[in-house]
Amino acid sequence: MKLLFDENLSPKLPNRLSDLFPNSLHVRDVGMEATPDPIVWDYAKDNDLMIVSKDADMHDLSLVWGNPPKVIWLRLGNCSTLQVENLLRQEFFIIKLFYADKNLSLLAL
Repeated sequence: MKLLFDENLSPKLPNRLSDLFPNSLHVRDVGMEATPDPIVWDYAKDNDLMIVSKDADMHDLSLVWGNPPKVIWLRLGNCSTLQVENLLRQEFFIIKLFYADKNLSLLAL
């Protein structure tokens, strides 16, 4: 389960969560800062990554295009990187089930 963290999340998250989600990336890691969402979408799809975002646009793309890629939509509002990290740790097993279900496209946390 590899994650691609969207621009609206800290670039520190892939490293901080590497024990649960090894080989995860931030869009900055692949030179995709300020890249339009459909291009990020295609990158995630081509590289078997689940997108993690607080952006409602990723939610909308998920509803229109389905999967892959899968989208984990964080509905935390304004929060710290630690709060995002803690949420993803707490919901690890839910994320694992979401990843395994080929019919699901969107997980809202």
